[in-house]
Amino acid sequence: MTVPPGRRERKKAATRQKIADTALRLFLERGYDAVGIRDVAAEADVAVTTLFSHFASKEALVFEQDGDFEQRLTQAVACRAPHEPLIPALRREIQALVRHCTADSAAPIWRMVDESPALREYEESMRLRHAESLARAIAADLDLPETTTACRTIARFVIDAYSLAREAADPEAAVDEIFHMIEAAWEVTCPSGGARGTVPPGKAGAGRAVTSR
Repeated sequence: MTVPPGRRERKKAATRQKIADTALRLFLERGYDAVGIRDVAAEADVAVTTLFSHFASKEALVFEQDGDFEQRLTQAVACRAPHEPLIPALRREIQALVRHCTADSAAPIWRMVDESPALREYEESMRLRHAESLARAIAADLDLPETTTACRTIARFVIDAYSLAREAADPEAAVDEIFHMIEAAWEVTCPSGGARGTVPPGKAGAGRAVTSR
């Protein structure tokens, strides 16, 4: 049973959201490079130390849902239904995330990211981190002793699917097209499809490539 957050946790979450909302408003109004950390803290009526207790850097203020994104992907693996194949579960989650990030309200944010080298670099490092987290979740789900090359490769494909589809003229069609290729690649490596309750590849002779680092 999930325990509801206490008053202190709710207050911290509200402060974090207030800082993020304030930062994004200022960045969009004045330009990312024209706004400093002290400007955001003053506008949000918090100390600079308080801001840094919630966000490690200025770039992190733009990607304030970074942690939620990562958690949703790993939970798509770990919390899917018994015997449900891995790739369709990930496709559903990526499709939902792409819909959210291609809404009209998100367009100015992505323009800002595209125009800022610092934000583009931060986004790239974020994608790599998400791919590593997803690879670990896949390996754990398949009961593998280590994060294999195949798990890392599929995870990277999934993360790149999100980025490529977000930039496509028809994002949902792009997700479908990309995941057809991902599923074909995964079937070669894991003939069972990675369904929960099946024998993990490499433990019954199937998908020998999965066990190579």
